[in-house]
Amino acid sequence: MSTNLAKYEKVMNYIKKAISSGEWPIGSKIPSQRKLAELLSVNRSTIVTALEELKIEGLIEGVMGKGTMVVNNTWTLLAASPPSWDESAPFSAPKPLPAPVLETDGVKAPEHFIELSKGELAQDIFPTDNMQQVMMRLAQSLEPFGYEEPKGYLPLRKAISDYMRKQGTDITPASILIVSGAIQGLQLISAGLLHKGSTVFLEKPSYLYSLHTFQSAGMNLSGLPMDEEGLRADALLKKAMAGPASVLYTIPCFHNPTGILMSEARRKELLDVCAEKRLPVIEDDIYRELWIDSPPPPTLQSLDVNGHVLYIGSFSKTLTPGLRIGWIAGSEQVIERLAEIKKQTDYGSSSLSQLVAAEWISSGLYEQHLSFVRKELKKRRTAALHALDEHMSDLAEWDIPAGGFLIWLRMKEGIQLKDIYSKAYRAGLSLNVGSIYTGESVQAIRLSYGYASIEEFEQGIRKLRQIILEDN
Repeated sequence: MSTNLAKYEKVMNYIKKAISSGEWPIGSKIPSQRKLAELLSVNRSTIVTALEELKIEGLIEGVMGKGTMVVNNTWTLLAASPPSWDESAPFSAPKPLPAPVLETDGVKAPEHFIELSKGELAQDIFPTDNMQQVMMRLAQSLEPFGYEEPKGYLPLRKAISDYMRKQGTDITPASILIVSGAIQGLQLISAGLLHKGSTVFLEKPSYLYSLHTFQSAGMNLSGLPMDEEGLRADALLKKAMAGPASVLYTIPCFHNPTGILMSEARRKELLDVCAEKRLPVIEDDIYRELWIDSPPPPTLQSLDVNGHVLYIGSFSKTLTPGLRIGWIAGSEQVIERLAEIKKQTDYGSSSLSQLVAAEWISSGLYEQHLSFVRKELKKRRTAALHALDEHMSDLAEWDIPAGGFLIWLRMKEGIQLKDIYSKAYRAGLSLNVGSIYTGESVQAIRLSYGYASIEEFEQGIRKLRQIILEDN
C-alpha cells in the first residue's frame, strides 16, 4: 500500500513540476495515460489515481473531446503543495514598527492630538443609529453562539457573494473565507500558501512595508515603481524576468499610502504579465467602495481568466474597524486550504460580528451607508485640498485622490523633513512619515483627511507648515 502511495505521489509531483515550470501551461493538453505510464515506468492505475487527485486539487480537468487539460497553475498549485508550519513560521514575532518619540525623551504628551495619521473614518461618520437598529433586531432572535463552520457564517458568505456579483465578480459562497480583517487574510496566505524565501512584488511605497507580515514569515519584499495609473507593468515584467518570482501584492483602488487609482488598462497589462510569468496575485481591495467621483474599474479578479487572483475585502475602512470582518475570495481549493489554516489558529471569526455584517449587507443598509460616506469624503476632500493649496503649495506637491481618504504629500526639492515625527508630536500633531511605507528615507508624508474634522485638518496643516519652515 505504501509503495503504491509513493508511486502516485511521484506522478503528481512530476505533473505539478511540469505545470509550475511552464512546461505545461494553462490550456495545454497533458500526455495520455499510456504515455505517462511509459514515461514514469508505472502502471496505468497509478496514473489514473494521480490524475484523479490532481483533478480534486483543481489543477487539471477532463474536457469532452479534448482530453485532460491544465486549468490552473498558481494559487491552486501552491495550495496543493503548501509549506510546512516549521518552514514558514508564519506567526513569529514581527519586526517592530517605527516607534514615535513619545515620552522617552522626557517630553510630556500633549492633551489633544490632531489626527492626520489614522487610516479610518471619523467617529461622526459611524452609523450609530443604524447599528443600534441592527443590533436590536439581532437581539430579538438571538440564539446561543457556537463555532461557525471553518469558512465562516454561510448567510454572510452568501451576502458577500451576491454583493461581489453586483461588482462583476462571479464568486460562490464556497469560494469565500471570512477572516478577522484583511491583516489576518494576509497572515493566512503567508502561512498556508507561500514558502520561506519567496519574493513578494509590490508597489513602492506600500502598506506592507509598515506591516511586516510577509517578512515575519521569512519572505522578501521587492518594491516596484508607480505612475499616475498605478503599478508599472513594464517594471513588473523586468523584475519577474530577473529572478525567481513568488507573488504580486497590490492595492489597485485608492492605494495606501499614495491614493492612486489603478486604471483599467493598467490592470489588464498587469494581468497579462502575471499570466505570462505564472505570477499569482493578492488583490487588496479594502478601499474600493470609498470612491468619490465615480466607481472604480473592475476588480483584477473579475478581469482574470486564469485563476491567478486572490481577492481581499473588508468592512474596516467602510463601516468600522472594530467589527473585525473581512474576506478572501478565490478558487474553492485554495479557500479550503486557507480555511483549514484558520481553523487551526482561531476556530473562526466572531459569530456576533458575522451576524452583524450579514444583516448590514442583506438589509441594504450597507449600500445606503456607503452613499453617505462618499458624500462626507467629498466634503472632507474639498476642504483638505483647499487647506493644502493655502498652506503647502510652495513646500510640497500632491495628487487629487479620486477616492479613499489618503493624500501622499511629496516635499519639493530642497525641503527636508528631519525629525518631523517627533516635532509634530510635540506640537500635538499625529502624522505618518513616508519612510514607514518605503523601508528607506523619503521626503514624504501620508495624510489622512478621513478622521480629523475639517477644522482640525486645516489647523493641522497650518501647524505642519510651521514645523517644516523651522528647519528649512
